[in-house]
Amino acid sequence: MYIIKVKGVAKIPDYVQLRDDSFTLLAYFRVDRPDKSLDKIGLGDKSAYIMQMVKELPFGQIKKLEL
Repeated sequence: MYIIKVKGVAKIPDYVQLRDDSFTLLAYFRVDRPDKSLDKIGLGDKSAYIMQMVKELPFGQIKKLEL
């Protein structure tokens, strides 16, 4: 699974994308509201780990998540 943090502009907030190994979009959520999206794809129990990765990740870079 891969994680990408996208920088928002003007009134558009920052977003996070979670993609699988085929790079298919699994989840797309605001940085400040991850709960429903992570629960929906079955990663609600790993939200603390994922959000820690989001905080450390620079905008525009792709990082592989090992879950």
